[in-house]
Amino acid sequence: MAVRHKRLGRHGVLVSELCLGTMNFGWHTSRGDAFAIMDRALELGINFFDTADVYGWSVEPGFTESLIGEWFALGEGRREAVVLATKVYNPVRPPAARPEPNSDTRGLSGYKVRKHCHASLKRLRTDHIDLYQLHHVDRACPWDELWYAFDVLAKQGHICYVGSSNLAGWDIATACQEASRLGMPGLASEQSVYNLLTRQVESEVIPAVRHYGLGFVPWSPLGGGLLAGQGRSGVRRDDTWLKQLGAHGDRLGRYETLCRELGEEPAVVALAWLLHNPVVTAPIVGPRTARQLEAAVRATELTLDAAVLARLDEIFPGPGEAPGAYTW
Repeated sequence: MAVRHKRLGRHGVLVSELCLGTMNFGWHTSRGDAFAIMDRALELGINFFDTADVYGWSVEPGFTESLIGEWFALGEGRREAVVLATKVYNPVRPPAARPEPNSDTRGLSGYKVRKHCHASLKRLRTDHIDLYQLHHVDRACPWDELWYAFDVLAKQGHICYVGSSNLAGWDIATACQEASRLGMPGLASEQSVYNLLTRQVESEVIPAVRHYGLGFVPWSPLGGGLLAGQGRSGVRRDDTWLKQLGAHGDRLGRYETLCRELGEEPAVVALAWLLHNPVVTAPIVGPRTARQLEAAVRATELTLDAAVLARLDEIFPGPGEAPGAYTW
């Protein structure tokens, strides 16, 4: 059982078709369990790890990057075995630190991109980040300012590719066109929420990703656990989860009936549905144990036929691509 690798959109780098999300590390997942998950990921062929400079906020922003850096420092070629992605946008400052006006608020600037990149490098104990991503768009910051900042970091060898997260389709187009105007490569990937329950990106984000040749990395592929099965142990059932369950209970019931007919776990079917889309590079899975990671790998071996895909579309209809979905 080993995960296959594919190119990140039109780019040459090969990444695993599942991406290891680390947001739980240091929060719901202990240091020891996080290390075990990362070890097992490499054994399974998962070489694509995603984090963010703000993760670990329950302990301290940046804690998750520091934990990953500790794991890299254990040796045995760990760092070079990983295509490492992290993000910039949010404030990252220890509570007792002196206020920093250009870093203590949400948003972007050339100054913040440079400063936060160097801080991430230090926490991660590495000299380079393979995929440096905008965690959100900041429409008040000019794209040329950001591209020049990324260009400097790339020429210094600190980053290789630039990606984005949570952008609208027109943001992706603007970013890529501005990069082209400046003679720069542009975005390599986009991370968006995408799952059977949340398909809005099919309207304009996915067409933009396809047009510009970006890799597409869905986050929340299990809809916050709703698509993992209502009876699944370990799913966090807070008020938001229960509210969503009430809103989607009928569809989720039909979905779980289909999964039982297939003889597959709901989480596996949800991931396999994403993987059937050729635009999708690697859904981000956020396991809290190595066993959960191993279960996710089953999705890479499951092929859903046309009849099953049609039933899933019936249960969870998508919006269709713009503008064809709403014009003549």
